[in-house]
Amino acid sequence: MNVQIIGYWGAFPEADGATSCYLIEKSGYKCLLDCGSGALSRLQKYMNPFELDALLLSHYHADHVADVGSLQYLYLVQNMIQSKDKVLPIYGHQLDQNKFSSLSHKATKGIAYDLNSTLTLGPLQIRFLKTHHPVPCYAMRITDGETTIVYTADTSHFEGLVTFSEGADLLIAECSLYAGMDGSGPGHMTSEECGKLAQAAGVKQLWLSHLPHFGDQQKLKIVAKQQYQGPIQIAKETLSFNALP
Repeated sequence: MNVQIIGYWGAFPEADGATSCYLIEKSGYKCLLDCGSGALSRLQKYMNPFELDALLLSHYHADHVADVGSLQYLYLVQNMIQSKDKVLPIYGHQLDQNKFSSLSHKATKGIAYDLNSTLTLGPLQIRFLKTHHPVPCYAMRITDGETTIVYTADTSHFEGLVTFSEGADLLIAECSLYAGMDGSGPGHMTSEECGKLAQAAGVKQLWLSHLPHFGDQQKLKIVAKQQYQGPIQIAKETLSFNALP
């Protein structure tokens, strides 16, 4: 299973960047995880978006879904150009019915995931955990049966994340805040909390993503390393994870 960072900023994209978006590939199956602002432009550096098999959304804040509309029009236009009738499935939760309904378009179909069951997308199996965020948001545990990736999505720290992340080969943790800040209100984690989570869960590798637009980002890694002894990477677009079969 391969993971490629497409976007990693929180709130808004900085120049030549994008907010939350990750490309997951396994045996030719291509799943996009979140589709934030700027994501569609950056994605085209790595693949043809018309070849996606699915889009999976953690929640409906703009920095995770801003480019969904553009992706819908890409499918509409490419169907006309290529005389095809391809429909992209977009998976999301139904707790915001208006936002969920907008996932269905002329060339896309919104599909609700069952929050209490495992979702199978091609070779991938996904489980969900509701996070601590101002709107309904879901962390995801994704496995191909050999490798496991956990994506915290947006959340403040809570103990349930430890069990959910236990033993993962890769933990992609949102790291919006610096040590000493309080993320309980906005629903975000500090670098210290990310490190503690990774250590307690015994994950093999930690990525710090959903990055802040202020401060020295290297301090995020320095503080996280004080809590977690494993490999840590600060998210960037060239960062990828490759698990050989």
